Amino acid sequence: MIVKYFDLKKEIKKNNNFYLLYGQNSGLIEETINNTLKPNFSKNLYSLDEKEILTNENHFKEGILNKSFFDDDKLIIINRATDKILDTIKEIIEKKIDDLKIILKSEILEKKSKLRNYFEKNKDTIIVPFYEDNYQSLLFLAQKFIKEKKIKISSQNINFIIERSKGNRINLKNELEKIFIYSLEKDSINLEEIVKLTNLAENYNISNLIDQCLAGNKKKTVQILNENNPSFDDNILIVKNFLYKLKRLKKLKENLEINENIEIILSSYKPTIFWKDKEIIKQQLKVWTLKKIRAQIREINELENQIKKNSQISNLTVNNFIFDSLNTINN
Repeated sequence: MIVKYFDLKKEIKKNNNFYLLYGQNSGLIEETINNTLKPNFSKNLYSLDEKEILTNENHFKEGILNKSFFDDDKLIIINRATDKILDTIKEIIEKKIDDLKIILKSEILEKKSKLRNYFEKNKDTIIVPFYEDNYQSLLFLAQKFIKEKKIKISSQNINFIIERSKGNRINLKNELEKIFIYSLEKDSINLEEIVKLTNLAENYNISNLIDQCLAGNKKKTVQILNENNPSFDDNILIVKNFLYKLKRLKKLKENLEINENIEIILSSYKPTIFWKDKEIIKQQLKVWTLKKIRAQIREINELENQIKKNSQISNLTVNNFIFDSLNTINN
């Protein structure tokens, strides 16, 4: 019997004992098991792989039928289930064991799959397909989390987090959890902080690329450029991050004209500067004048429009801007 995942709670009350959850959305499958199925089933949980069951199939069936090594009331989760497990499952279903629940987890199952067809046609079994998340489902998930946790974050930054999660709700939840923990000590969170909090290597490279460029470290800047092939979205992120860091430098320079104590200026700056970033920012402050910073901000304000108009050469456009920035420092 086919059931949609959001209708699953209704079916649990009908005392169905065998469930097949399949599809590419492994994150939603895990959520459904943890939030919908487990709370309603036995706490005596056994998680097994199909391969280890089939390797010692008779021992597994005897353990269930004779209750020799499983508890009287049990929930068994079978991971990576395929057509190979079907005969074993059929045999167990025919025995009508009341105190047993079995959940099978599979990835994609084609329409011709024997396991899938059996669970779809059998009125005593439940099969639930889990399709990939789309933008709207991930946006709903993110907005719900942010509202519950009372995190102050812009819509633009929410969209950025969703885009970087690559359509995976597990990735999205992990990043949202990190942002929540970080936000406990802050009133709001900005793009640069989000970039630094994520695990994605390309995000780190983008932040590091801009820092090295603004510090005038040509060798390191060129090395990062050579090691990466940024996408159009990455180039947009580079531009936005560049603008943010230039505006921060401008504000710090203006504050230094009032108070020359750089440690006080860096420590009192809002939003808070990470301690590990202070040294590179000091280097940047040494090589940039207020006049050059203001000129560079004017240039970068035009840059995003340029790469949006001609996305095919976005890498070339951004690279040229980066080299121009390095030349500006040295002139």
